[in-house]
Amino acid sequence: MLTSIHSPLAVNTKYESFFKDLGARIAQARKERNITQVQLAATLGIAQQTLAHYEGGRLRLPASLLSPLAEELQVSVEALLGRATAPAPAGKRGPVSQLQQQVNRISQLPRAKQRFVMEMLDTVLAQASR
Repeated sequence: MLTSIHSPLAVNTKYESFFKDLGARIAQARKERNITQVQLAATLGIAQQTLAHYEGGRLRLPASLLSPLAEELQVSVEALLGRATAPAPAGKRGPVSQLQQQVNRISQLPRAKQRFVMEMLDTVLAQASR
């Protein structure tokens, strides 16, 4: 079994929830882009079963895979790690504004959808300035 105590990639119970959450974010981003486990695993040069174990939180994802995985899924490493919100500007305290949260979410979309949102905003802003 891959998660035996002797496996260097087995998830320690201390970090179990972190790796389950990470795996869920990977699976969600993959599904949002209509990429199968087989396709993503092939792109990353790993077995599909290994990817399934990462997504299920049963194996630790090696740090060396974070960047290629984020790039392939068109999300930031921070988003994969659950840190998608931008830090508050220097000198400003409190929660991230709703507008900033939306900008962060838009930045995680595929480029074509980002362009669509920007075109909609340009249209609305042009009409508002009349």
